[in-house]
Amino acid sequence: MYRLGLNDLDAVVAIARRGSFRAAALDLGMSTTALSNAIGKLETQLGVRLFNRTTRSISLTDAGRMFIEQVGPALHDIHGAMDAVRSRQATPSGTLRINAFATAAREVLSPLVLEFLRRYPQVHVDIVTEGRLVDIVAEGFDLGVRVIDLVPSDMIAVSLGRPQRYAVVGSPAYFDKHGKPHVPPDLLNHPCIRVRLPNGALYRWRLEKDGQTAQMDVIGPLTLDDASLARAAVLEGIGLGFFMEQDVRTDIEAGRLVRVLEDWTPPFGGLCLYYPGRRNPSAALRAFIDLARELSGKPGT
Repeated sequence: MYRLGLNDLDAVVAIARRGSFRAAALDLGMSTTALSNAIGKLETQLGVRLFNRTTRSISLTDAGRMFIEQVGPALHDIHGAMDAVRSRQATPSGTLRINAFATAAREVLSPLVLEFLRRYPQVHVDIVTEGRLVDIVAEGFDLGVRVIDLVPSDMIAVSLGRPQRYAVVGSPAYFDKHGKPHVPPDLLNHPCIRVRLPNGALYRWRLEKDGQTAQMDVIGPLTLDDASLARAAVLEGIGLGFFMEQDVRTDIEAGRLVRVLEDWTPPFGGLCLYYPGRRNPSAALRAFIDLARELSGKPGT
């Protein structure tokens, strides 16, 4: 006889939250086939369908919606009780899920994440990088890493150190052939690598000097949504690029790229680690936050 378990309830909630078997399966660390089979067994046991499935979409049935409304709060309490017990662990263990945009993840990987793993080898860190700003609680993450201006007001933030900067760069060969821009409007006379945001909009290069701002809708032969691809194109001399400074710092230092309009790219708000104010954070979460504060010189609270 099939016995309903906590994993089955988590599966239903994950699918309802993500609206996709594939995304929910990734969150749960299982295959899509295994997840589909588990839901099929649960629906057989309950005698009703919880989800309407088509080749293009998935949605809750009325019965599924009722199930979520009644099970969801109880499931939240159960996990809260489990977190309360885990918070008393002497040695941090388990999994920490972190959401960050790619540049932020690269910035914190070596000084923070890898040091954390050296200190607490029983913890597994799962980092998901994406450009869109997500609700880390609704998406099942423990922590997020963003520029301070993007941290939701209801989250607890821990500064991770130095401010960020943008950089406008090109290859030496490009500048030998085309010359350098000296003020933002000059960019309109240069081919530039255009940047597509996660929502599909094209990014306007934002430059600032002495309180004066310029948002340049640059033109060029190539539009990309990945910084590493844009860097490769700029290194090949296709045009100018606009990057987070840390993504091209080594190229600038090595002379592979040349920075221009530096006086138009002042520092702005630095990166922050942020998390919800949980009553009973796990030992692993507490240890990670404490290490972030230690490395950034911030006292614990």
